Amino acid sequence: MWWMYALLSALFAALTAIFAKIGIKDVNTDLATAIRTVVILFLAWGIAYFRGGVNSIQTLTRHNILFLVLSGIATGLSWIFYFKALQLGKVSQVAPVDKLSVAIAIILSIVFLGETLTPKLFIGALLIIAGTIVLIL
Repeated sequence: MWWMYALLSALFAALTAIFAKIGIKDVNTDLATAIRTVVILFLAWGIAYFRGGVNSIQTLTRHNILFLVLSGIATGLSWIFYFKALQLGKVSQVAPVDKLSVAIAIILSIVFLGETLTPKLFIGALLIIAGTIVLIL
């Protein structure tokens, strides 16, 4: 079941790139990121509220909050750089290079989370890295 959500995530990430490229034409990318963030803010809180997630807010620990805040900072910085890259480059090049994050996440999950590097993960990460290099060059 997880892979269905992952495929939906990929679909909406692809749509994000297309919509963003159209939306940032002749617009300051920082402003575009701020507008996108406000939309996501309302959408995420609305979903959390209507699905009952807000009810468990008191169960958050300082550890949860710290790492969720760090994740939010990383997301914000990612979006700022992504929008600038989209404004300067082609979606067909920027979006795949952005997905190098998959290979980086695999490496970081091994280093920081102790996840196991399987041959399939290793080959997949190498192919992503090779594809990214081809697109950049």
